[in-house]
Amino acid sequence: MAKLVSNTYGEALFELAVEEGKEDLFLEEIGVIRGALNENPDLSKLMNHPRILKEEKLEVIKNIFKGRICDELLGFLNIIVTKDRYSEIDGILDYFISEIKALKGIGVASVKTATELSDSLKKAIEEKLLQTTGYKSMEMDYTVDPDLIGGIVIRIKDRVVDSSVQTKLNKLQHELLNVQLKSL
Repeated sequence: MAKLVSNTYGEALFELAVEEGKEDLFLEEIGVIRGALNENPDLSKLMNHPRILKEEKLEVIKNIFKGRICDELLGFLNIIVTKDRYSEIDGILDYFISEIKALKGIGVASVKTATELSDSLKKAIEEKLLQTTGYKSMEMDYTVDPDLIGGIVIRIKDRVVDSSVQTKLNKLQHELLNVQLKSL
């Protein structure tokens, strides 16, 4: 249910941005919103507190963001508060950002390896992903996980390419167990 709400509101925000031709402005100002939320963790507690009146929450939103973000985004935040959807704000903003990136042809890849990669290898991986995915550019997130033993795991949206040694060993172990069970 929460994902449906986030997607619905995120889609409405995305359509507004495209209709107004303000995709870049909205994307930039959502960074301002996220920054304020991250700097003030108590803000979420306040905005989600059931005993605080909506009018007071709207006043808080106005005081924090008036003049820092465009009127359309301020109005959107007001709608979220009025409709009791503030608890979904992270999902809504995530959905909006992913739609804008898709519109602009920006792919987001998470790359996990057992050891740190050199800059040249990172560049080669990015170029290969650009060739095979059709994206115009890539945002790359590299992490190191020694448990992989070797190889690489690449995730783009819900697609995963896993050529890690750990996964290969797990598959081999599973196959050996199946062979042993069939022999009995």
